[in-house]
Amino acid sequence: MMLWKCSVCGFLHEGDAAPEKCPKCGAPKEAFAVLPEADAKKVYDADRTNDIHMEIIKLSMKISELAREGIKINLDPPCLAVFQHANDEAWVIKQRSKAEIAGHVGKGKW
Repeated sequence: MMLWKCSVCGFLHEGDAAPEKCPKCGAPKEAFAVLPEADAKKVYDADRTNDIHMEIIKLSMKISELAREGIKINLDPPCLAVFQHANDEAWVIKQRSKAEIAGHVGKGKW
């Protein structure tokens, strides 16, 4: 199997040959080029870490949701402070993973 990249939109296709047309932008088969083995390896190697980052983003959003619920209850000042801190930390965790995914995409590792 080879990894093919559309020169118009960047869509990646896996197969023995380029598709007849790009499933994303409709560009013809001729717009596809096979990725060199080293570049394809980067894409495959990054696939799992990108999935992990996306899962971390989902979990940080759940932490933020729970923290906001605790903030709304506002039981007492120490409890409120813990929830506010958790909400702030969840934001940072989310942004780190988003920045890492953006870096991967910028390096062709998506």
